[in-house]
Amino acid sequence: MPRVASCILLNDEEKILILKRSNKVRTYKGLWGGVAGYIEKGETPYETAIKEIWEEAGIKEEEITLLKKLDPVEISDIYEEKNYDWIIYPFLFKSEKKDKVNIDWEHTEWRWIAPSELKKYDTAPHLKEIVFKLMM
Repeated sequence: MPRVASCILLNDEEKILILKRSNKVRTYKGLWGGVAGYIEKGETPYETAIKEIWEEAGIKEEEITLLKKLDPVEISDIYEEKNYDWIIYPFLFKSEKKDKVNIDWEHTEWRWIAPSELKKYDTAPHLKEIVFKLMM
């Protein structure tokens, strides 16, 4: 099963960063999610989280603080009639960056939103549940 670091960034206004996935990615095109990426061989989930936050949002390691991490969660879902099984490593980071986020090719938009607003968005599977658990 692929292992993925899933990162929720929280700013000092208690808003979380969500990113809209582009049509250039393999899965969940056009859906909103957090920063996420495959954990490469030789990387820890935390190292992947830091790398992906920089690559996908342009936020440096010194601009974030780890607030919480959860035990890995196994999820299964169907996307475009194909079954996917994932092991998700959820992280919650405090971000000092609240202005412009520098997204990469994997995303087309970004927003800081209140966690309660997440229900208004079409999100990647299990994002709402992961955010809820991280914010408890």
